[in-house]
Amino acid sequence: MSLVQPKKSFGIVQIKKRHVITLGQEVRKELNLDEGDILDISIQEGKIVLEPKKLIPADQQWFWTEEWQKGEREAQAEIEAGRVKNFDSMEDFLEDLRKNDDEN
Repeated sequence: MSLVQPKKSFGIVQIKKRHVITLGQEVRKELNLDEGDILDISIQEGKIVLEPKKLIPADQQWFWTEEWQKGEREAQAEIEAGRVKNFDSMEDFLEDLRKNDDEN
């Protein structure tokens, strides 16, 4: 099984004044790109490669660390396995915590 995606051509573009290249509507739609989106540019084997990127605000970067994402995956697995409790009130929640403390 090949992991390489087949090349999909969207025609050709021309470098305009001030070295501007316009991405056609088909390309933008295919990659869900909008005005203001960020693209990483690199050269690979003599080809220009533009890769869409999402910037993460500095105060939210902790969420995307591998350690935090591991915890998110573990929590999601617990939810999917049905190992969760729902409470009607904060008092019910605190009572359940106290009950668990007493049992341990």
